[in-house]
Amino acid sequence: MSDRLDGEKSEKVAWRTPRWLRGPRPEAVPGLIGTAGAAVGLLNLIAGVFPRFRHSRVHALAEVLPGAVSPLAAAASIVVGILLLLLAHGLKRRKRRAWGAAVALLPVGIAAQLVYRHSVFGAVLSTALLGFLVWHRKEFAALPDPRSRWKALANFVVLGGASFAIGMVIVSSHPGKIVGSPSFLQRAEHVLFGLFGFEGPIGYTNQVDYTVGYSLGALGLLTVATTAYLALRPEHPAARLTEEDERQLRELLARHGGRDSLGYFALRRDKGAVFSPSGKAAVCYRVISGVMLASGDPIGDVEAWPGAIERFMEEARAHSWTPAVHGCSETGGQVWTRETGMDALELGDEAIVDVADFTLSGRAMRNVRQMVKRIERNGYTTQVRRVRDLEPEELERVQKAADAWRDTDEERGFSMALGRIDAVKDGDAVIATAHLAPAEGEEPGPFGDLKALQYFVPWGTDGISLERMRRDRSADPGMNELLIVAALQTAPDLKIKQLSLNFAVFRSYLERGEKLGAGPVMRITRGTLLFLSRWYQIESLYKFNDKFSPRWEPRFVVFRTTRDIPRIGLATMQAEGYLELPRVLRRRKAAEPRPCAHTVEPVRTAEAVERVA
Repeated sequence: MSDRLDGEKSEKVAWRTPRWLRGPRPEAVPGLIGTAGAAVGLLNLIAGVFPRFRHSRVHALAEVLPGAVSPLAAAASIVVGILLLLLAHGLKRRKRRAWGAAVALLPVGIAAQLVYRHSVFGAVLSTALLGFLVWHRKEFAALPDPRSRWKALANFVVLGGASFAIGMVIVSSHPGKIVGSPSFLQRAEHVLFGLFGFEGPIGYTNQVDYTVGYSLGALGLLTVATTAYLALRPEHPAARLTEEDERQLRELLARHGGRDSLGYFALRRDKGAVFSPSGKAAVCYRVISGVMLASGDPIGDVEAWPGAIERFMEEARAHSWTPAVHGCSETGGQVWTRETGMDALELGDEAIVDVADFTLSGRAMRNVRQMVKRIERNGYTTQVRRVRDLEPEELERVQKAADAWRDTDEERGFSMALGRIDAVKDGDAVIATAHLAPAEGEEPGPFGDLKALQYFVPWGTDGISLERMRRDRSADPGMNELLIVAALQTAPDLKIKQLSLNFAVFRSYLERGEKLGAGPVMRITRGTLLFLSRWYQIESLYKFNDKFSPRWEPRFVVFRTTRDIPRIGLATMQAEGYLELPRVLRRRKAAEPRPCAHTVEPVRTAEAVERVA
């Protein structure tokens, strides 16, 4: 590269170091170290399971990373393998605690290689790796879970103590096969060495020493693996939508809530929020399995979106979360991709019905018209009201019915679900109910004459968005069609101009795949979606929404790389309630929300900025 002065070439030419001499880019270091750790961890596991492999030249690679201090002990090799796999995951995610663990263990590995293996080559490589990690220490700055530190320490103390006690029983349970008469201290030393994979001072006749060694190694494996998991697992903070956050979001929705039909769902209690420096925009999200998942478009002024998006990305980088956006509009997707460099993929379409254009007349609405008329002839009546207009007793009955008619133990939904019916906080919401008076001599149901309900949240000042549909299983089919038609017919009285229905995933693929002349790729895609529709409502939601002749608005998912798509998909399914972890793997909700550990500057609201100006 040359310097130019007044259009002339300078005689001084800077020499650029070749790419192969400059080493890896700093941002690529965590991934390289994590991959190497995972590979060596697998080698340790294989060496522990297959004894012949432990003496091969390939296993010598394990001496480069921490933990490979006794390759002759199978139990130690298994412990090291599990530990390296867990440590590698933390290093890949740039976790500060994982870096600290690696730096602390490397000197132990170096000393062990010199003392037990007399391997100068392995010690030199370990020293080089230690220096490499120290040199790139700034790349490992992701914050850990503050709650994990004490759980990991408690686990190590309690489980370690229990393992030691069980180990003493195992060591002393073969009195006739122990060489000599070891003292209590020698037995304790043997247990401690065995838990870490070393050969202790006690000898056994026959093959009892292998049984004791594997048993002690298994106890050490359990202690080390669970402690490492608690220390290195991704952060999973509780919901942080505080009262102040909700107040600011409601102010933004009052000004700009009509722009996005999903905006009101930002008020879910299990979502967090990051605001732009001016306080005029916010991004709401939830963290699931290490994925920082935002839903819909940012809330607030479009001009302030970049500031909120930047705060969102800073939060993701601080914790090494995978950033993603689920269900944003085309405008939102353009802003997200422009500001972050991420990519976008069409996820599906949202069905929106314009009240002024809706009619039950015409051939296209024939099936809906006939179904509604049939249900009305059976004696069903409907009511469509604002939630604030319901009497407290009726509202309580509606809430109980909604919970009783739910298909799952927990509320489903994330991007298009609010998870509550609250006349105080959400008084502008609309509720449509279907009623059927009991026949003469028939006992009324547990909820009176209530047979079905639909709940709509506000969408600006002149729109509503469908949040839930529930019905009594004994009610006639077609309750959902009946209530949607009732809501659309009553909408003018409530000054509602548009109604958002369900979100149809991959609608365009279903529609194009069934058309004449569709290519093989599109037909295969449609066939796959139809197959998945046996378990998930993909085709049925599309067909149901299409009955009302809506206009379709595309929705997108924004992601960083294609490698993140499977992880984002699993996180989305967990967020929407379609994939539930076993209860033993779920984390308890914190009693009180706490702010992010790296946040030191309070967010200034728009009012505060205006006062300063």
